[in-house]
Amino acid sequence: MTTANTDAMRPPFPAERGVDAYNTKLGMWVFLASEVMFFTALIGSYIILRFGAPGEWARPGVVLNVPVTAFNTFLLICSSVSMVKAYASIADGDQRMLKIWFLVTIICGAAFVGVQGFEYYHLIHRGFLPSGVREGSELAELVAKGTLSEASLGLYGSTFYTMTGFHGFHVTCGVISMIYLYFTKVLPGKYTQQNHGGVEVVGLYWHFVDLVWIILFTIVYLI
Repeated sequence: MTTANTDAMRPPFPAERGVDAYNTKLGMWVFLASEVMFFTALIGSYIILRFGAPGEWARPGVVLNVPVTAFNTFLLICSSVSMVKAYASIADGDQRMLKIWFLVTIICGAAFVGVQGFEYYHLIHRGFLPSGVREGSELAELVAKGTLSEASLGLYGSTFYTMTGFHGFHVTCGVISMIYLYFTKVLPGKYTQQNHGGVEVVGLYWHFVDLVWIILFTIVYLI
């Protein structure tokens, strides 16, 4: 066997693994920096349209189901905690607890997406659409009574579904990524106490998604 073939077959040294882990984390941080700019633009546009548009926007409690979304927010916060537990477990070399906490994170993330889908279904049923209000709906009756402004609901709907929809897309991508890692890396026990960069990188993404949602929930549902 030639030297070149031997070099190609040998496992990387710890120093080489460290360089790969650093590059992966650096790439994730650069990606998250671009995501910060993306969500800042969305949230800034919402604030400008809401407080700069003529007429008063409907209070969130009149249109949105705040208690359901508050419960969904709690689910996402729990998933962030379980992700921290998963990382701490593999950092201690505990494969069993890594599998448990990583699975809990996946379940909570998937539940968040499911509850958001239920929320969208409920809002559309009430007549709250991205384009405004559906004729003959519950919200259309409130518009007819003068309780709500149809013009403001049009902007409200478009910005609401854009922001929460893109965030939901990011959560879905995170859940899919974690499911892939769970079956290809976590369950087979390929992560070790010395080499668990994948858990750390997906954890960075997941904590970012959670933080963005807390900001969105505060601005859109509470203010």
